[in-house]
Amino acid sequence: MQLSPIEVAGFVTGALCVWLVARQNPWNWPIGIANNIAFLVLFWGSGLYADSGLQIVYMALAVYGWWAWVRGGEQHSTLRVSRTTGPQWLWLAVAGVLGTGLLHWVLVTFTESTVPFWDAITTVLSLLATWGQARKKVECWWLWIAADVIYVPLYAYKELYLTAVLYVGFMVLCVLGLRNWTKDLKSDEVPA
Repeated sequence: MQLSPIEVAGFVTGALCVWLVARQNPWNWPIGIANNIAFLVLFWGSGLYADSGLQIVYMALAVYGWWAWVRGGEQHSTLRVSRTTGPQWLWLAVAGVLGTGLLHWVLVTFTESTVPFWDAITTVLSLLATWGQARKKVECWWLWIAADVIYVPLYAYKELYLTAVLYVGFMVLCVLGLRNWTKDLKSDEVPA
């Protein structure tokens, strides 16, 4: 098995990015953009068209996330970890179902995707998780874990073995991120 330099670049920048996110380091966003460029090329070449297009959206969200983390809090302060509200969950559920259905239709209609449903659902879960990450919603980690559980066998099926291993690592980092963000959330909730 010969490793693609693009896949290796995606592996390194992806691991560094998620490690930085788990530690709430805003440098995750520019590292993430480098990761997005590598994965855009890799996924397009593997016929994962929705995942490839998702990288463009990620780049735009990275600019927003970087700003939100540094200046998106009260009075343009650092954004604090918070919980997803009931109305936000309702919006996320509706967007998730509609987005998955629409993207599945696009993939079936306009591409030769061999995995249109799985490509669609992972893409939508990732978008919802990225929104939560950009807003520092602690529950974003559960959405990332759900996506990663699907991504690992999907990438193995597409013979992107290094990327599949990376996503196993992402799941470990997601658990770390969930633990760290929950701890920060609880310390913020304790009255001084």
